[in-house]
Amino acid sequence: MEIYQEITDGVEIFNVKGSLDSNTSPEFETLIYKSLENGQRKLILNLEHLDYISSAGIRVMLKTTKDLKRMEGNIVLCSLQDYVREVFDIAGFDGYLNIEKNLDGAMGII
Repeated sequence: MEIYQEITDGVEIFNVKGSLDSNTSPEFETLIYKSLENGQRKLILNLEHLDYISSAGIRVMLKTTKDLKRMEGNIVLCSLQDYVREVFDIAGFDGYLNIEKNLDGAMGII
């Protein structure tokens, strides 16, 4: 897994590439929570190049969403490949998570 972080208009964007599974999700979670500890409350997860996600990766996203709601922040997922989007749809998390088709859409609702 590779993660490239950038800040645009006060929003931290995590560009994730590769697989997000039980081996890589701890690193991903650490990066996200460092951002939250630094005061960031608006996050976008750009998953355009995410090839695979397991329940461990989904858990990080759900936990982050819950924590950000408590902090009055927001998180948006965007640019999901069809097969990754299907995982969220089947699990029923598409109604709980903010998911947008592309980065522009995500920036528009964050």
